[in-house]
Amino acid sequence: MIRTTNLALVLAIWLLPAASASETLSPRGIERIIREVRHELVMLPFYDVFENLVFQVDSNGRVTLSGSVTRPTLKSSSENVVKGIEGVEAVDNRIEVLPVSPNDDRIRRAAYRAIYGHSSLDRYGFQAVPSIHIIVNNGNLTLEGVVNNAADRNIAGIQAHGVPGVFSVKNNLRIESRTR
Repeated sequence: MIRTTNLALVLAIWLLPAASASETLSPRGIERIIREVRHELVMLPFYDVFENLVFQVDSNGRVTLSGSVTRPTLKSSSENVVKGIEGVEAVDNRIEVLPVSPNDDRIRRAAYRAIYGHSSLDRYGFQAVPSIHIIVNNGNLTLEGVVNNAADRNIAGIQAHGVPGVFSVKNNLRIESRTR
């Protein structure tokens, strides 16, 4: 009788982490994970204006990473730092590594100068991670991030359209909501 009780106790302790892993997180727990993931991603070395990292956290502690980066090491570093956050049960890394292209690099530099060199948009460049991200993939330019108003969004789009060698421009800039 004692042996079966001990075996049952050992099995219960062994299965306990698996049972807790399938539990859903509270809204507060999800908010904490979102804050920590955002912080860890922004603090990554080499994360700059030419990368865009996006994530989602579900109620089971699964984090889905997406976006575009220019360096393969940034993709793996993103996954590794997120895996280390308490409460994260799994990481689905869907980050795209952009192809190496001297032409895309030239477009990135020209778009950076055109956007952040404009007097109405230069203030966005003074942040630790500028809020307007410039993604260039095979000559196609996408603007991601957040701006304060529709005028800034339009100016960024106009500046991007004026960059020589760009095949298309997609302006995905969102306007910051002031309600918090």
